[in-house]
Order: sequence, then C-alpha cells, then structure tokens
Amino acid sequence: MNAPRVAVTGIGVVAPGGVGRDAFWSMLTAGRTATRRITFFDPAGFRCQVAAEADFDPAAHGLSPQEIRRMDRAAQLAVVATREALLDSGLDLDAREPTRTAVTVGNAVGCTMGLEQEYRVVSDGGRKWLVDHEYAVPHLYDYFAPSSLAREVAWACGAEGPTAVVSSGCTSGIDALGHATALLRDGSADVVIAGSTDAPISPITLACFDAIKATSTYNDQPDAACRPFDAERRGLVLGEGAAFFVLESLEAARRRDARVYCEIAGYGGRANGYHMTGLKPDGREMAEAIRVALDEARLDPDAVDYVNAHGSGTRQNDRHETAAVKTTLGEHAYRVPMSSIKSMVGHSLGAIGSIEVAACALAVAHDVVPPTANLTRPDPECDLDYVPVTAREHRTDVALSVGSGFGGFQSAIVVADPEAVPA
Repeated sequence: MNAPRVAVTGIGVVAPGGVGRDAFWSMLTAGRTATRRITFFDPAGFRCQVAAEADFDPAAHGLSPQEIRRMDRAAQLAVVATREALLDSGLDLDAREPTRTAVTVGNAVGCTMGLEQEYRVVSDGGRKWLVDHEYAVPHLYDYFAPSSLAREVAWACGAEGPTAVVSSGCTSGIDALGHATALLRDGSADVVIAGSTDAPISPITLACFDAIKATSTYNDQPDAACRPFDAERRGLVLGEGAAFFVLESLEAARRRDARVYCEIAGYGGRANGYHMTGLKPDGREMAEAIRVALDEARLDPDAVDYVNAHGSGTRQNDRHETAAVKTTLGEHAYRVPMSSIKSMVGHSLGAIGSIEVAACALAVAHDVVPPTANLTRPDPECDLDYVPVTAREHRTDVALSVGSGFGGFQSAIVVADPEAVPA
C-alpha cells in the first residue's frame, strides 16, 4: 500500500505586521517591514535595540481571561494560529475520532517571556538570591516545560493522538512539519495540526544574541535593520510569531472537496557536526538536506520554481546557503527566484520555519513570490536572484524552503501544487 500524499488544507498565521493569514500575505507582497525599536521593554544599553514585534492582543483574538493568565505568549500565538487554521480547513474535528488527530509543535526557546517575567517577580527584580515562590503565578511550571505548548494546541483542537514538541533550534518549524508528514504517511493519524511558535523578544534573549554579535546594529534605521544578501548587512533581527497548518491525506481532502493549498512533497534534515554557531562556506550539509527533500518528492532540481531562503542577514549564512543552492540546483540556481522574508518579519527562531512554509504555500496558491526587503546593494559574493524590494508575479508550482540553525541543524522542505508532483 502506498503511503498517503500529504495535503495542506488550513493555514493560520500570527506574525509581525500581520495577524492572520490574509494580513500576513498582504504585508509580504507589499514588501513592508515590521521591524521597529523594541517596545516590550527598554532596550537602551543593548547592542541591538530593534525587533519585529507582533501587534497581538490575545483578548481581541478570542482568548479568555483565564487562558491569557495561564498561557505564555508563545502558547497564545500558537492557539490563535491553530484556531485560524482549523476554521480555514473546514474540518469538524468534533465529528472525528479524537485519537486520530495528532499535534506537532516546533519551538526553540520555550516560554521565555513568561519565565523571565516571573523571575523578576519572585526575585523582586533580581534583588533576592533566595526567591519567594509565593509571588509566582500558579502556572509557572507550564512556563518551565515546553511540552505545555503542544498541550495547549491539543486542547484547542480536542486532539488525543500523538502529541509532541520538536525543538531543533531555528529549524524547528520545518522539522515539526517533517515529523507531522511522517505521522500521516505511516498511518499514526488521519489529521495533524502542525506548526511552530516562539515569543523570544525579552532581555535574556537579546543579551544572548548580543554576546555573539549576531544581531543587527542599525538601531537608527529599525525598518531597514535586516538586510539579507546586501553588502551592508550587519546581522539578524529577532522576531516572534506562529504558523500552524491542518494536514491530511490528499485523498481525504479531495473526497471532502476541501481547498488544497499545496502538498508537502518532501523533507530532509542534516547536521554539520562542526560548530555551535559557525557554518562551513561550501554549504554541503544544507545541500544534502535539499537533495534528500527533492528525492523524497521525486522532483528534479529544475522543477523548483521558488526558493525561500533562510536569509538571516548574517554574512556567513547568506554565503553558506547561496553555495548550497548552487550545489543542488546547478545552473538552474541562477534562474530561480530566491528571497528572504526575514527581511520583513524578523527571525522568530523556532517559529520562523513554519512561517516561511506558510509564505511558500501562499506563493504556490497565488503564483506570487515575496521579495527580499532592504536589498539595495547586493553582495557580489551572493550572485543569485534574490527578488530585491518588490514582490514578483511568477508561476510557482514547486517551492523549496530551507533552514539553518545554531548547533549545525540544516533542513529543507518542498511544498508543491499536487498536479506538479509525480503520482
């Protein structure tokens, strides 16, 4: 029996500059940036003082006062994105066997904002070494355990099937979808609610990135602080957000006449076993992940119509993935458009992989590829077509999204119009 093909029938997004799938896509195709001076706390004194914050009001998006009190911001983003994806899919999960619905959540840094906020409370602003737990919220343990994120998503959709958190740094959002696809293909679930979430914009996160000098110092130009593939780039800009998907077999989706955004056709993951933050310039491990994803999809490199780059805005990353794309796509690499939406929505760590897959799915659905904002002076060493500044109408049947994470993680995923995938 052949493994089922995996269809995306619902998409939900909460991202900087656009809460909701339609607002997110409108912002990307307009080439607007959502990076700004940090407002969540006073960033004065930090090396980097800008980030891409989501204008997100949990109450306005349907969360109850108790849910808001219980959930860290990362969980709030995940639940709201999940609800949008379910509504978009048209699935009635209440009418289905709950043990056949699975949940996979990608995440890199857990409930950072809740933990930091509560530490400030129980330590009286850091003045007490022996903290007073009496001041902590009752749900402090949930902030400590990243598994609470998957639990909240499962509760939101009544899922009682396999439920997991995938935490592999900045590739978590792609890897969670790879895991979800495997659950459907091996028959462990009929429906998987899958995606990723992170809300890392806090003093501790900013301090960590300041320490390794990975973040942009364009503090006086926050809307142009992230400049992937540009000769004047200075590093990444932190972001936050969530994107979730309803995945089911293509056969089941067609049987109920559901809208199919795309098919998840192939996934590959590798590690470089090299350095915590460093990347080899030849991009060999990322190239291998791309090759595996295309092989699983049974697609030739020339079939790729769009590459969604990791495009963090650091010199070593931009050069690394440019080399990887050249290695795997050959001469076709010079013909295919490739862009980074991190230039607009920042780098939301574990969430960004799924947010970028959402952009790919919408690119396939609308035949438009989003641009790389702020790319005005290309780096001569990055010589591919990075779609500078302005979105482009472009026939997009097959999109490839790649991710690269601290620790050497390299991932790739192929999403496609089902008609473009060999049956």
